Amino acid sequence: QFQLVESGGGLVQPGGSLRLSCAASGWTLNYYPIGWFRQAPGKEREGVSCISSSSIETTYLDSVKGRFTTSRDNAKNTVYLQMNSLKPEETARYYCAVCDLEALEDVYNYWGQGTQVTVSS
Repeated sequence: QFQLVESGGGLVQPGGSLRLSCAASGWTLNYYPIGWFRQAPGKEREGVSCISSSSIETTYLDSVKGRFTTSRDNAKNTVYLQMNSLKPEETARYYCAVCDLEALEDVYNYWGQGTQVTVSS
């Protein structure tokens, strides 16, 4: 069964940091660009980052540039999102998916359960 499993979310104070992980089960994500997306209640899902299969190219949402960093470890079949200086408005459920590097959009509309990030004091 093909799955994407996100983890690492939690409650963090404004200005704090979290590191999210995206692991694949039943398939290898090594050949695909993988992105992070988030959806807050009442809002549309938006692309946050995308990293190429080789890690050479990355794309970020403008509002997270300089604070968020995506990386991958193909040996572990895992993609990461390091989030620093988090803001309350970034409270959302975060998902990983195969992405389009230029458009910062998902490609297959295939989603895991996501991981909740709550930024609050």
